[in-house]
Amino acid sequence: MYDVLSKRENAVMDAVLSVSKGKERFLVSPFELLAVLPKRMKMDEERLERILAGLELDGYFELADCDRRGEKTYCIHMREAGLAFRRQDRKRRRDVVLRLFFAAICGLLSAAIGILLKWIIS
Repeated sequence: MYDVLSKRENAVMDAVLSVSKGKERFLVSPFELLAVLPKRMKMDEERLERILAGLELDGYFELADCDRRGEKTYCIHMREAGLAFRRQDRKRRRDVVLRLFFAAICGLLSAAIGILLKWIIS
């Protein structure tokens, strides 16, 4: 139903989307992406490349290495899955919250029925 990404993959997708500023095609250097990522991720350029390659295989975007004024640069073309990432992530979170809510309601209802049956029997 949903592609479940790791925390690092989610952080990289958020960084890519924030750098893209709504564009489908854009150029970005690894250092620009690393600057947007949270410091607690402790991400280096090699790990970033592996995650970007994985996200490309998952169909979020197309990735091409370029050279911009002697600096390594990525040319990223967002695909449908990448453009809909934030919407799908919000939907997934909402579904998790609803499931937790229904589980809590069922637990309370079960406890109430148990107390009621105990009161009736005694």
